[in-house]
Order: sequence, then structure tokens, then C-alpha cells
Amino acid sequence: MNRAAAGGAERRPAIPRTVWALGFVSMFMDISSEMIHALLPLFLTATLGASVAMVGLIEGIGESTAAVVKVFSGYLSDRLGRRKPLILLGYGLGAASKPLFALAGAPGLVLAARFADRIGKGMRGAPRDALVADVTPPEIRGRAYGLRQALDTTGAFVGPLLAIALMALLADDMRAVFWFALIPAGLAVACVVLGVEDRASPQEAAEPHPPVRLADLRQLDRAFWGVVAIGVVFTLARFSEAFLVLRAHDEGLPLALAPLVLVTMNAVYALGAYPAGAWSDHAPPQRLLLAGMGVLIAADLLLAFGPGLSGTLLGIALWGVHMALTQGLFAKLVAQNAPAALRGSAFGLFNLATGIAMLAASLVAGLLWEEYGAAATFIAGAALACIAAALVAGLGRAGRTST
Repeated sequence: MNRAAAGGAERRPAIPRTVWALGFVSMFMDISSEMIHALLPLFLTATLGASVAMVGLIEGIGESTAAVVKVFSGYLSDRLGRRKPLILLGYGLGAASKPLFALAGAPGLVLAARFADRIGKGMRGAPRDALVADVTPPEIRGRAYGLRQALDTTGAFVGPLLAIALMALLADDMRAVFWFALIPAGLAVACVVLGVEDRASPQEAAEPHPPVRLADLRQLDRAFWGVVAIGVVFTLARFSEAFLVLRAHDEGLPLALAPLVLVTMNAVYALGAYPAGAWSDHAPPQRLLLAGMGVLIAADLLLAFGPGLSGTLLGIALWGVHMALTQGLFAKLVAQNAPAALRGSAFGLFNLATGIAMLAASLVAGLLWEEYGAAATFIAGAALACIAAALVAGLGRAGRTST
């Protein structure tokens, strides 16, 4: 029995080269984006004089824009039968938006830069996630999504570390740091051009690909929409990470060390993403989702009531654990519960729903912060996480999220 199990492990397919390439593309672009994003909340409030509510508005509009664009890019990639052109266009636009952050003299230009950057994210996101499923055998999709997410998140903590080093070298000149973010963005675009291949096999590519019609989306069944419903409630409980940066700064983290917030969160996230993906290939999905919600509730309570900066940083680390447990799993569940010909559209619809939820969550979080203080923001997040956990438990009993 043990020998048979060992033989099965040896025969497990390798993660395809395109998945690795997409992981490195995500890593370089995240290095670039997080060099900016780690400083952006304080750049807006301390340098440009924006309110915390304005920070929430900019973050919410940015993420919801990406979500809306993902619907169209996912649908278009299904219709064309090609993913790479949209992936390349999306990463190219993301790279082209970076100089606008450095040039911004008012919150409005930051909003425009964030808008352009998130359009790029929307153009690449759904086709990229669908391509991972296209090229990966079903039995290792959890690992594939976990690997891509782990590399992506490695960039998300390397970026803030570079921002800290550059802030020290450049006498806290945030604009100069933003200019340096162009370098890894260019590397991301080069990796798409040189490393990413479309579709799973020559046979698949040779088959004629019928146009996808909007009416075809009716093939998405209750299992898919159950995943969407859970994703929406999860996102309402998980507003923008900009509020983590602001909370740590309130607790005494110096301006030059502000990127440590995202370093802490994303280091934990990166370390946990692949093991969580491997776990999802064997365990019932509701078990991981409930674990993720439990960790998020603990994170919110620490961020609301934790003892000083140490408690805040522990809450931020737990936020990263929650992300590792849930984000790759959601990608796997979307791919698993959508027909192969509609994967891009399914990812687009899922991201539209969760993006609208992110807009609402970030706006409410900013308003709660302004009116009642930081603790109220995280208490509300914990309450919504409890609702999400109850929804997962109920759908799990109904068998709607089973593998």
C-alpha cells in the first residue's frame, strides 16, 4: 500500500513550464507594484494631504476597475481561444502606469495612475488564471495555483524590502522610489514575451475554437455561483491592505519602515501558499475556507485590540496566513466549477463580483475609520468574517463546495 502510494506520488505530473513563467511574471510585477503600494497610503496622506476616506476610495475604485475589466478580458480570451495576447497587454499597461505615481502632485493623478494600473491587472488576471488551468492536469491544479501565488507573493514582500532600502538610500524620497519601480515592471513584460506559451497542447491548439456567446454563460451552474457568493462575503471581510499600513503607522511604525507591513504579511503568505495549494488537492475545500476565516477573525481582533505595534504586526502576519489558505483555493474552485470553454469568463465574473465587494468594503472601512476610529474598521471586518464562515459551513453541509 505504501509502495503503491509512493509510486502514485512519483507518477504525479510536473508543474508545467508556463505556470512557472507566469509565476515569475507575477513576481516581478508585484515587486514593482508593492514598491509603490507599500508607500502609497502615506504618500497620499502625508505628502498629498488626502484623507483616510480618500485612500479607501482610491483603493476601492482601483480594485473594482480591475474586476470589471476581468469580465471582458476573460470573455474575450475564451472567444479568441488565446490567452497570451491579453496577458501581455495587461502587464504592458501595468508597467506603463508606473511613472504616473512618481509624477503625481495631487490625489487625482494618483487615482488616474491606480485606475490605469488596475485596468492592466484586469486585462491580464482572468486570462492568466484560466491559462494555469488550461495547461495543468486537474490532479495538481491546487499545487499549480499555489506555486503561482507563492511566486507572486514573494514579489509582494521583496518589493517593500526594496522600498525600505531605497528610502534609506534616497533620504525618504518616495517619488524616487516610485521611479525605480519601473525596472522590475519591465522584467515582467520581458518574461511574458519569452516564457509564456498559450494553451495546453498542440492538439488542443489545432482544434477550431467556437465563439463564446453570452448565452453560453448559463452553463455556469449553482456550484459556480456558490463559489462566487462565498468569495463576495470573504472580500467584504477583507478590505484593502492599505489599512494595515495606516494601522501600523498609527501604532508608531516610522515612515521609512512602513513597507515592513507588507513584507510581514506577504512573507507569511508566500511561505504558506504552496503548502495550502497542495493541501487543497486532497482536503475538502470548506475545511480550508473555514480555517482561513478563523485566522482572519483572529487577525482583525488583534488589529482592533492588540497591544501596540507588536500586536498589530502579529495581526498582519495572521492576515497573511488567511490569504495563503484562501486565495489559491478560490482560483482552483472557479476553474473546477466552470466548463473548460468558459474558464476565462468564469474568472472574470468571479473577479467582478469580488471587486465590487472590495470597493464597498474599502469605502466602508475608510468611513468607519474616519467616524469611529481604527478599531471599528477591524471589528466590522471580524463580524463579516463570522458571517462568511457561517455561509461556508452551511454550503458545506449542503454539499455545494465539495470536490
